Amino acid sequence: MNLLLRWGAMVVIAWAVGPAALGAPAVLTTDALRRHVEHFNAMEDEPIVNLVSNAEAAEWLVANVPLFDCPDAEVSEIYYFRWWALRKHLRRAPGPSPSNGPERNFVFTEFINRAEPVSSALGHHLMEGRWLHDARYHDDYVRWWLRSNGGRPHARLHNYSQWLAYAIHQRALVTGDWAFVVSLLDDLVADYRQWEAERRRPDGLFWQYDVRDAMEESISGSRKQQNVRPTINSYMFGNAQAIAAIARRAKRDDLATEFAAKAATLRRLTQATLWNADAKFFEVVRENDGFANAREAIGFIPWYFELPEKNRGYEAAWGQFADEQGFRAPFGITTAERRHPQFRSHGVGKCEWDGAVWPFATAQTLTALGNVLRDYPPNAVTRVDYFEAFRTYVRSHRMNGKPYLGEYLDEKTGAWLKGDHPRSRWYHHSTFADLLIGGVVGLRPREDDRVEVYPLLPDNAWAWFCLDDVRYHGRALTILWDRDGRHYGRGAGLSLWSNGKRIASSPTLGAIHGTR
Repeated sequence: MNLLLRWGAMVVIAWAVGPAALGAPAVLTTDALRRHVEHFNAMEDEPIVNLVSNAEAAEWLVANVPLFDCPDAEVSEIYYFRWWALRKHLRRAPGPSPSNGPERNFVFTEFINRAEPVSSALGHHLMEGRWLHDARYHDDYVRWWLRSNGGRPHARLHNYSQWLAYAIHQRALVTGDWAFVVSLLDDLVADYRQWEAERRRPDGLFWQYDVRDAMEESISGSRKQQNVRPTINSYMFGNAQAIAAIARRAKRDDLATEFAAKAATLRRLTQATLWNADAKFFEVVRENDGFANAREAIGFIPWYFELPEKNRGYEAAWGQFADEQGFRAPFGITTAERRHPQFRSHGVGKCEWDGAVWPFATAQTLTALGNVLRDYPPNAVTRVDYFEAFRTYVRSHRMNGKPYLGEYLDEKTGAWLKGDHPRSRWYHHSTFADLLIGGVVGLRPREDDRVEVYPLLPDNAWAWFCLDDVRYHGRALTILWDRDGRHYGRGAGLSLWSNGKRIASSPTLGAIHGTR
């Protein structure tokens, strides 16, 4: 324990002498963060201590996370709670360092009581972690997965489907560190080709067992049949597009052309094969008997990567999102449609994905919906639907009246189905800050030097909010909404600040752009 505590102190010190600080937050203080951390520390007995102890949590978070403020106290509380819980999963990598010294050999776990990382939530980890101020933690994490096996990928990297290349590229859109991403290009190409060797069918689509999608015991799935699923095909589409974009950065035109063509082929095949025109939904196609005839939340995943073409009618699937016979339930977005005769039929407490609410799936679905609302034609869902689902997600982070995060929960009661089981406690298997920063507040990372903000917050939801000290492309951003200008005294409306300088504003919660 003492050794772990000493390492926690070294992590904080590493940041203090690491990348140059960009100055104090422009609007908010750290008081709320510290107050929340004090409360979180007091509510548990801390049976497991990894790299940063509860006693060190406040200083680590002050050094690493953007600050947030809004009139909804529960949203603010869970925002800081999720960062507090994420910090618990930071630890030293098992085994030797792949390429750099042990002082920076960091990884993140999925289960707090297991030393070894699991690849199933890797995409979520990178999407959430891209907002940490110190990029070195996730740099090391990526290297560990790709190079810790004698310079080759970890043997368990392909135990589960994942969107690794896509998440690495999305992370670079925040950090602006393209040199790091380009240095991984050959690794990512080799990883993609390995997936093709392992899971691509002769027709060009990918198959996967539901358990290897980290979605065991689903209505449509199987542990033995080689079903064609929206999950892995969407992931591989996103990975191919990301590799093409990274290759263009590296001026590897041959690779850029090859992987753009792979993405285009997967788009065509996924739309032609997995779209059930009768159900108006992307569905699993079983190995031997056609469509599974079950609408499941995985049918929304194609929009996470903007795979479906616009104006082709695919947006009709989102009519199920807010339907109480579809996916809307009192405590979240169900993993299968509630009208299906096999809904919640596989037992309780066995990791079933046949309807119970999983934060993993909620994060995927809300990320996908954010893309739909901003980049696709108007359809059956609105910003109000998005925000109501996000607020339900916030409300679900509770057990016995205290902030909590577990594996999955009952859609009607909100009860965590594994209770306070050590495996489930603080389960690092989803995103939250990424949804708030990129969705509700609306910071949309991009390659060029423009900063784009497009909030999904409904017009009448909050009178004010502030997201402060966001590290983005080497600058510190502040995004501020103050309907009448009285709360923060920085002017009325929506404003975007870079290193303390206002670079864009609007009287409404519409899209704004600014440059340095």
